Amino acid sequence: MKDSSNPSLASSGFSESGEAADVAQLRIDFAQLQAEYDDLKLLYEAMIEHGEAVEDQLAEQNLLLESTQARLDAELNDAGRYVFSILPDKRAASPATDWLLVPSTELGGDSFGYHWIDDDHFAIYLLDVCGHGVGAALLSVTVINVLRASALSNADFRDPSTVLKALNDTFPMEKQNNMFFTIWYGVYQKSTGELRFATGGHPPSILLRADGAGHEMLITVGGVAIGALSEMDYDSSVTHVAPGDRLLVISDGTFEVNGPGDAMLSVDALAEQAETHGSRPQDIHEWVRSFNAAGPLPDDFSLLEIRF
Repeated sequence: MKDSSNPSLASSGFSESGEAADVAQLRIDFAQLQAEYDDLKLLYEAMIEHGEAVEDQLAEQNLLLESTQARLDAELNDAGRYVFSILPDKRAASPATDWLLVPSTELGGDSFGYHWIDDDHFAIYLLDVCGHGVGAALLSVTVINVLRASALSNADFRDPSTVLKALNDTFPMEKQNNMFFTIWYGVYQKSTGELRFATGGHPPSILLRADGAGHEMLITVGGVAIGALSEMDYDSSVTHVAPGDRLLVISDGTFEVNGPGDAMLSVDALAEQAETHGSRPQDIHEWVRSFNAAGPLPDDFSLLEIRF
């Protein structure tokens, strides 16, 4: 017969009951932990699967970006080759020519040309569209083709002032994505040695005299950039050239770099360099680059040399 009055037996029964309750609670806690572990495992597996899907999408996007970049690079290269393809062949016969164009980016806004208008008149021109890139190159090419084809109404291509006025009327900046351009346009008359010229916001050209008389700056006053203002008239000026004289037609990128002491090079400095060391465009380019930091020049370098 069990003696319930025995304190030790009562204590033992109480202890067994408490241990059972603890075990049951532990089992409950373990089951909850197991469920949470299973949920975390499922979440982890889902995240891994999602991450792999994201990586696949990123890989596809990278391939697409690389393909697009390669296509754009190819198109820019094609555009650059076209810009150079419309530049004139260098001439050995009088007036002889040499030139150098080095864009500061893949596509620049500089271009130039020369051609016989008739048996006695030789046109010379260089233009600089504001900015760089596709838009500037398109406008530059369009203008050059217009000049080459003499395709301007109300213009006498032997009279530079009428050519600039016709260009200004034809290419207003509000119709050219707010782009304008500067230009130097001259006409050499073989029979008289006369060189008539006009400028629209452009740096002067440099006429180097063969007789040792120094150089002459060829620029007209008051001619604003083409397309900037409507209803503009342009003046022309005239000088005479002699056999052996050399004409340098330039853009502002030819001299607007930092010189000694961070001072900007000038047209006069360029003229003095050409007088002293020769006017070969490649040599002048190397001289200008010697003042510039590593990398491309800050603007397109365009230099056209005409030897009479």
